[in-house]
Amino acid sequence: MISLEVNGKKYDFDVGPDTPLLWVLRETLGLTGTKFGCGIAQCGACTVHVEDVPIRSCITPVSSVDGKKITTIEGIGTTRVGQAVQEAWIADDVPQCGYCQSGQIMNAVALLKKNPKPSDADIDDGMSGILCRCGTYQRIRRAIHRASRVMAKGGEK
Repeated sequence: MISLEVNGKKYDFDVGPDTPLLWVLRETLGLTGTKFGCGIAQCGACTVHVEDVPIRSCITPVSSVDGKKITTIEGIGTTRVGQAVQEAWIADDVPQCGYCQSGQIMNAVALLKKNPKPSDADIDDGMSGILCRCGTYQRIRRAIHRASRVMAKGGEK
């Protein structure tokens, strides 16, 4: 049995130890906000947080995260930073097709937790490896700056 805490709830799974975390989240728990993109950890659509660290769930064997806390896009809005990022994403109309956005948001939250006042270069570096086929990188950067300002003010907007 594999035990995980996902978005604050504890679960036990009877799955093979090499089953990718992504499939446990999507197929077993029905948390389909985390997307399957490339399957080789290159696009970032499958990004989730394990103990607050962003990882690519498509290549992460569930056995390697046994007993750990997992946060998905469905749970990220319960944190202050996550809420600020999600609200900034809406305010700046970031998504175009939206497929990469859960990975983008998960990575942006991790970036802002590590660096609450990032420069453009910090954002470009911190968000590298999360691919957006539609090319909304300028809107992503603008939304991260907006979320940073919200966090600095201590308010919601």
